[in-house]
Amino acid sequence: MQEPEVSRRQFMQAAAAVSAGFVGLSRVGQAAAGEAAGQAFGYGPLVPDPQGVIDLPEGFSYRVIARLGQEMDDGLFVPGKPDGSAAFAVPGGKPEETILIVNHEVDPRRYRMGPFGWSLEKMTQIDKTKVYDYGKGRNPGLGGTSTHVYNTKTGNVSVRYMSLIGTERNCAGGPTPWGSWISCEETVTRAGGVIEKDHGYNFEVPASVNVGAVDPVPLTDMGRMNHEAVAVDPATGIVYQTEDRQDGCIYRFIPNTPGKLQDGGRLQALMVRDQPSLDTRNWLEAISEEEAKGYTSSASFTAMDAAAGSSVRIPLLEPMEVTWIDVEDVTSPGDDLRHQVFANGGARFARGEGMWWGRQSVFFACTTGGVNRKGQVWRYVPSRVEGQPEEERFPGKLELFLEPNDHELVENCDNVTVAPWGDLVLSEDAKTKNDLVGVTPHGEVYKLARNLLSHSEFAGSCFSPDGTTLFTNVQADGITLAITGPWRT
Repeated sequence: MQEPEVSRRQFMQAAAAVSAGFVGLSRVGQAAAGEAAGQAFGYGPLVPDPQGVIDLPEGFSYRVIARLGQEMDDGLFVPGKPDGSAAFAVPGGKPEETILIVNHEVDPRRYRMGPFGWSLEKMTQIDKTKVYDYGKGRNPGLGGTSTHVYNTKTGNVSVRYMSLIGTERNCAGGPTPWGSWISCEETVTRAGGVIEKDHGYNFEVPASVNVGAVDPVPLTDMGRMNHEAVAVDPATGIVYQTEDRQDGCIYRFIPNTPGKLQDGGRLQALMVRDQPSLDTRNWLEAISEEEAKGYTSSASFTAMDAAAGSSVRIPLLEPMEVTWIDVEDVTSPGDDLRHQVFANGGARFARGEGMWWGRQSVFFACTTGGVNRKGQVWRYVPSRVEGQPEEERFPGKLELFLEPNDHELVENCDNVTVAPWGDLVLSEDAKTKNDLVGVTPHGEVYKLARNLLSHSEFAGSCFSPDGTTLFTNVQADGITLAITGPWRT
């Protein structure tokens, strides 16, 4: 099916007015020089780490709490490539007792990165019924989730084990209000040969201190796609989802029974009302230099020579009303959900990745969105009657919260979380240096940490329930860190 033509000019015109409540991008431009942003809005400049792991502001410290290859309580090994994570309180426990669930974005056949050992020697000691894809014993799924029970006062891990086994490329996901983690496969591998199961699904993992893997039941009604992250509205139980494709879409899943995702439900995709098949990516090559300059305003940003690739900052969007369209054939054998959605009027996004619920909104990052492909952060505010028939009268609203187009500010934001005091924390996934970046509700940017070990991305940043600890993963180096310091409250 031929995809309908996108009205680029229509999108640029819609972007020409800055939302009165979100004027932060111009402030970002003013605070971009040197360390000014960190001093004005954050925790001050980063201090060099003598250990060469991560730089942090003065007064902050870190400890490594998990590492690739550590033997766990179930006899398996901590897998590599830690990605999305979430922290939960221990039911009935003390405030400092924390359950951390970590995704592992491990590809097939990378045995040394998996939980079973370099030659799959641990395969013989596990219950096959707890492995989603056993791979006929030769090519098992090597991703999944590990669970770590951590004490934020003592800094000790008392329990660690594999809580989801046999899945592939578990990238991000999201916590639920009912105490579980939704783990997302970022792959659309089909069954065949030594691969026993189709992949590309979400799986639910309860937060538990009890050693043992969950029964790996794919949540098929949530769609089969290159899943990335989810966020759950605690008021409705509706689950929002990102898709990590350059031409991906944003989805929501309305469960038949809130809090019981295995009961099934309805999958829908985001469409901007009165702007069918809207391309939100804002990529420069899709518009001419004159068009780019034609929608600039010196009061809100600086536009330089677009053809030379200099910084062009598009103003923040006024909120756009949203409608949701049904998605058919959600298990998508042809990996074509996004094409179906766009052809039916759904909006297109550039690599939807991290997503988090906070401030009564869904925030999500598009890693390669924006004029200079340096990333975007979007905000969706659900309707007060979200998912109900009256929603057409009171629609939810979407707005572009941040598009800096300046790698010194934010470069290719990936995972996102909302801090207890309301700021966003973005994890960069750039080709060279990678930082943790804070963003205030007004769009002011500051640095929280810098990776010194490698060019690896940060991933899975999240706060402990007691608010004392920021967990984050350095993916390529296979470590999980706990960061403490004088956080705001």
